[in-house]
Amino acid sequence: MAFKHKDIIGLQDLTREEIELLLSTAENLKEINSRDIKKVPTLRGKTVVNLFYEASTRTRTSFEIAAKRLSADTINITASTSSVTKGETLSDTARNVLAMKPDIIVMRHSISGAHHYLAKRVSCSVINAGDGAHEHPSQGLLDMLTMRQKYGKLEGLKVAIVGDITHSRVARSDIFGLTKMGANVFLAGPPTMMPPGIERLGNVTVCKDMREAVDGADVVMMLRIQLERQGKTLLPTMKEYSRYFGLNRNLLQLAKKDAMVMHPGPINRGVELNSDVADSDQSHVLKQVENGVAVRMSMLYHVSGGELPTE
Repeated sequence: MAFKHKDIIGLQDLTREEIELLLSTAENLKEINSRDIKKVPTLRGKTVVNLFYEASTRTRTSFEIAAKRLSADTINITASTSSVTKGETLSDTARNVLAMKPDIIVMRHSISGAHHYLAKRVSCSVINAGDGAHEHPSQGLLDMLTMRQKYGKLEGLKVAIVGDITHSRVARSDIFGLTKMGANVFLAGPPTMMPPGIERLGNVTVCKDMREAVDGADVVMMLRIQLERQGKTLLPTMKEYSRYFGLNRNLLQLAKKDAMVMHPGPINRGVELNSDVADSDQSHVLKQVENGVAVRMSMLYHVSGGELPTE
């Protein structure tokens, strides 16, 4: 099956078969990361621009490593050190970057929909590295890859997603991706952080409390409170949030015995995750980071139309 999209803006736009293709390719490419020489010529001669309007550690570094391991030339641009600080618009920045003839622009932006705007104005491929509270497709893909590596499937899994659902682009990508792949998604969080009509995004169940969501779960995905996107305080105190929506050992016992604990990072220890859970054998947080490189290699490969390595 050929990947027919110029851009990857969100998992909402992809079919189940296209998601499966991206995951399977990531699985194949993952082997490169364990070699002594971690590089193949797949994207030699291609140029990837990482254009980040928001702070990022894991995503930006992961995309950069992914591009370099496929032998692409990479350029990193952050808003704080670019002409954006002088008042340049996204459209003008895009035109100037495009004049340098890049093949792929990987962008993170604080405004939902910014990638749709960009993709309509540039001829090169655009990959969404997170836009506002809309989507974070590479995170959704790496989450699914991590689950599939443990269970061998996504179909039929019970996945609990707990936290600030309203402002989480990760939650949306996970919901779009997991429901398309046949998983059962259960959501829990403070009422002030649960958007009305969230059920319309996919076959999801909104739970009255965290215990209901975690009970019998194969996967427990904890989300960070998105204080930078809330605009106003939506909960009395962090201590109260942790009491009702933090994951500790006692709550984790409600899940299946070998349930996975996941988190997109960065973790606020003692808020959404206790350290004894974050550092436990059930935690797959670092495995998510590891899989992020392979998933982003897959995304870069498929939008570039390159050929997979044979060695």
